[in-house]
Amino acid sequence: MIYLDTHIVLWLYDRGAQALTPGARDAINAAAGVLISPMVHLELGYLHEIRRIAQHPDAIVGALHATIGLQICQLPWSAVTEQALGLDWTRDPFDRLIVAHADFAQAALVTHDQAIRERYSRAVW
Repeated sequence: MIYLDTHIVLWLYDRGAQALTPGARDAINAAAGVLISPMVHLELGYLHEIRRIAQHPDAIVGALHATIGLQICQLPWSAVTEQALGLDWTRDPFDRLIVAHADFAQAALVTHDQAIRERYSRAVW
């Protein structure tokens, strides 16, 4: 299983897999499941509300579900937030909870975010 960061979801939706590095594409293709944290879904909603993206988050997630089998993670929220308490290297609540989801599941996280890649050992780019 592998998790995707918000910008990766947007890049896949807008530009397809060619927007990713070969390593990121290979990791996604090899994964038993492709997941996003509910925080990615929320961040997509936020970006839509402030008009940074045109599509509604449900349309984006639905399209990627159809093409790559994307699912929204159903881990218990309390367990994920508990995991996030230890991630004090960022004050960004979206990043903190997105990484916490992947970390709780002991899974890789595809991200271009340099800060995450420096601090999360399972980050893939």
